[in-house]
Amino acid sequence: MTRPVTVPHLRDLARLRRVRDRIDREYAQPLDVEALASGVNVSAGHLSRQFRLAYGESPYSYLMTRRIERAMALLRRGDLSVTDVCFEVGCASLGTFSTRFTELVGVSPGAYRQQAAGGAPELPPCVAKQVTRPVRNREAQENRAD
Repeated sequence: MTRPVTVPHLRDLARLRRVRDRIDREYAQPLDVEALASGVNVSAGHLSRQFRLAYGESPYSYLMTRRIERAMALLRRGDLSVTDVCFEVGCASLGTFSTRFTELVGVSPGAYRQQAAGGAPELPPCVAKQVTRPVRNREAQENRAD
């Protein structure tokens, strides 16, 4: 009996979990798909295909989502500038950071920081993390609800 090519094998899932865990731990470090793939002894193309199949997004998209999620927490804290937050989460370009942040959150980092400082009641960190988690294509989802 042969297994379908589209279903990742358990060994592949364990590799993918290690890659995802590494991204979660080292999000602020310079990471690229080649480095992530070499860490689990597979090609970059294979890793990207398998990661997307298992998690629904590319390793790069997952990394950027994690970085934006951490950036949101730092911006809510309010003691760092947008530029400082950008570099703190591992982004090398303020322009790319701002574009991705706006894509995922729906407002610019500066506007998000102002909204967070606007006197909203303080949420417990566990609740704030879940409620403010960035969601890909948030604008598209909102338009469908109309």
